[in-house]
Amino acid sequence: MALTLAGLAAERPLGLRVLTGDDVLDRPIGWVHPTELTDPQAFLEGGELLLTTGLALAEETAPAYVRRLVAAGVAGLGFGVGLSHEHVPRALVATAAEVGLPVLEVPRKTPFIAITRAVSRAVAADEYATTVRIGRAQQELTRTAVGKGGPAGVLRKLAKLVDGWVLLFDRTTVTEAAPATARAYGASLREELERLRTGTRAFSLDGQEVVLQTLDTSARRVLAVGTAEPLDTAGRHIVNTAVSVLSLALEQDRAQAAAREALRTGLVELLAGGQADLALRVLSASGGEPPDAPWSVLVFLGPPAARRKLLAAIEGKLFAARCGSSVVAFGPASVVEPAAEAALRIGGLHGGLAGPVAPGDFATGLQQAELAARAAEAEDKILVSAAEHTGRGLLSLIDPVVAQAFAGGLLAPLRRHDETGRGDLVESLRCWLEHHGHWDTAAARLGVHRHTLRNRITKAQELLGRDLDSPGVRAELWVALQTPA
Repeated sequence: MALTLAGLAAERPLGLRVLTGDDVLDRPIGWVHPTELTDPQAFLEGGELLLTTGLALAEETAPAYVRRLVAAGVAGLGFGVGLSHEHVPRALVATAAEVGLPVLEVPRKTPFIAITRAVSRAVAADEYATTVRIGRAQQELTRTAVGKGGPAGVLRKLAKLVDGWVLLFDRTTVTEAAPATARAYGASLREELERLRTGTRAFSLDGQEVVLQTLDTSARRVLAVGTAEPLDTAGRHIVNTAVSVLSLALEQDRAQAAAREALRTGLVELLAGGQADLALRVLSASGGEPPDAPWSVLVFLGPPAARRKLLAAIEGKLFAARCGSSVVAFGPASVVEPAAEAALRIGGLHGGLAGPVAPGDFATGLQQAELAARAAEAEDKILVSAAEHTGRGLLSLIDPVVAQAFAGGLLAPLRRHDETGRGDLVESLRCWLEHHGHWDTAAARLGVHRHTLRNRITKAQELLGRDLDSPGVRAELWVALQTPA
C-alpha cells in the first residue's frame, strides 16, 4: 500500500510537524520533488510531495504559490525551516488551510534526502508487494483454470482476489456468477453490455466501480468485475490475467464439447447402421460407459435452441446426441421420465419413445421413435410412444403433411364437383368403400336409391380417371378419405 502523508509524518526520526490538512493526510505520496521554483507546475504530474525552503517566497507571494501547487495536484508541501525562513510564512499556512493543502514543517536537522529516501523505500516496497500479489494471483488463477475448477472456479477465485463480485456473460445472459448473489446485477448491466463492442468499459453502479472486459473467444463473452473502490494497479493486472485464462479455458471447453458432441453423433450413426459392437467398443475406448441394456430410445424434435437446452439438461443422465434436426437419446427405462420432464420445462419439443431394445436392434427402435416423434409434433404432444402410435393403424405411420398433400391432390376433382352442388361424390365414395362396394347397404346408409349411388360412383370414377374395381385404387382412396382436410 502506498505511503501516505500521515504515514510519513508518523516517522519520528524525520521530525515532521503537520501545520495544515489534518483531514486529508490519507493522500498517497507518488513521489518526492524538491524545487525552489515559484511555479513548478510544468515539472509535476500530480500526487507528489513538493519540498522547498521557500528561497524565492515571501508573505506577499505565498498565497499565489499555494494555489499554483493545488492546481498542479500535489499531494502536499514540505517546507524546510531554519534556512531561508525561520518559520513557515503565515500567509502560506493560512492559504493552505483555506484551500485544503497539507503542509508539513521540515526541521533544519532533517535533510530533504532523508524524506526522499523514506518515500523511495515505501514506493519500492509497495511495488514489490504489488509484484508479489500479481504473481501469486496469476499462479492461483492458472492452477484453477487448468484444474477441476474450470471457468466457474476462475470466477470464484477472481472475486476473492479483488474482494468484489464477478459475472460472466454470453452476450447479455449471465452464465456464471461469483458469488451467486451477484446475478442480481445482471439486468442492471444489460444497457452497458449493449454499448460495449470490444475492449474495456468502466463505470459506476450503485456506488461501486464496475469494469466490463470482452474475452478473446469465438462467442461474444464479457467479464464484469464490481468492487467497492476502483481497482489498483495489482487489481487491474489480476483482472487482465483472469481475462486471458478464462478465454483459453472457455475455448478449450468449447473445443472439447464439440469433440464430445461429434463422438456421440458418430456413435449413434454406428448403432443406427447396425454396428452395435463397434459403437460400444469406441464408447468404452473413449472413456465412456455404455448404458445398461435393454435401452429405451428417445427422439426429440424442435427448434435448434430448444434442442441445445435439452442436450445440456440431460447430459450425464443418459446418452444423448444431436443427429440432424433431432436429439437422440437412449438408456434404461428409468431415464424416460426425467427426459420428458426436461422437454416439458424447456418447451417447444416433441418426442417419440421406442423400446426397450437390445443394442443390436437399436436401428429398429430409432425408426419407431422417429415416427412417434413426428406424430407427437403433429398432435402437439410432449411424448408419444411407438406402441401408442402403431396401435392407431397404418394411417398413423404416414407423415401428416405428406398424407394431406396426397389426399388433397387425389380428391380435388371430387371436391370441386361437390362445391357446385351437383352431388355429394366424396361422402358417397367414402360410404361405398366403407361397405366394401355393396350397393344396397351403402345406398341405404346414405338414404338414396341404389341407382343414384351407382351414378355417383360412376361419375367419381370418371373424374378421378381411376378404375374403382382395382383393390390398389380403392386402398389409396380409402387412405385419402381418412386424412383430415
